[in-house]
Amino acid sequence: MTAKSAVRRKKAPSSGILLRYRDKDSALGVSRETASRLAETLGVSETQVIHVALAQLARQTLPRYEIDNGPLTDDQHEVIEKQVPQEGFISKRKRLY
Repeated sequence: MTAKSAVRRKKAPSSGILLRYRDKDSALGVSRETASRLAETLGVSETQVIHVALAQLARQTLPRYEIDNGPLTDDQHEVIEKQVPQEGFISKRKRLY
């Protein structure tokens, strides 16, 4: 064994979080037993169960927007005109430039 191989490398600081399971299942958390049952049922690790749950929560909770594919269509302009008052300081322009 060389001196270099005997030296322990320092681990990079983890960017992970600590997860504390609940004592019993509730609307805001699950027990370790439930997480284990989910992992076994899905055939994945408990860590993957947490990722799946967070991804599902993100889809349900966070706003999603359509991909911007260029200028608005005439149909989209009609919908906007129906929903936004067109009188007053708002000018009716389809193009900014």
